[in-house]
Amino acid sequence: MPKTIALTHFLGKDGYEKKNCAQAVLVAFQEPLQIPDCIIDSFKEHGGGRAPEGICGAAYAAEFVLGMAGIVEEDTNVVAHLQTLAGSAKCKEIKSHKKLSCVGCVEECTNYLSVLIG
Repeated sequence: MPKTIALTHFLGKDGYEKKNCAQAVLVAFQEPLQIPDCIIDSFKEHGGGRAPEGICGAAYAAEFVLGMAGIVEEDTNVVAHLQTLAGSAKCKEIKSHKKLSCVGCVEECTNYLSVLIG
């Protein structure tokens, strides 16, 4: 279900306001983790390769979600997971490698969180 929520918001489907990759990941876990709207709004600046160090916004948001869920173990590194799948964790490099689309990044990061959070 979180994947569907994330993709619906990322693509702006079914009348939902379109969100960037980072916001879409947060919205998917907003209800269970009680993430305030103001935090989701603040992640508007982290989409499109504008997260710190150029990291994928979906991965950046996923790391934030893990922190909100209290999961900080070494083996839960979303950035490393995305790097394995896409050849990089940096937005521009992911796009240039063409192994994973932006939709794919949102989907993979959301799936990864769903496994860890439930």
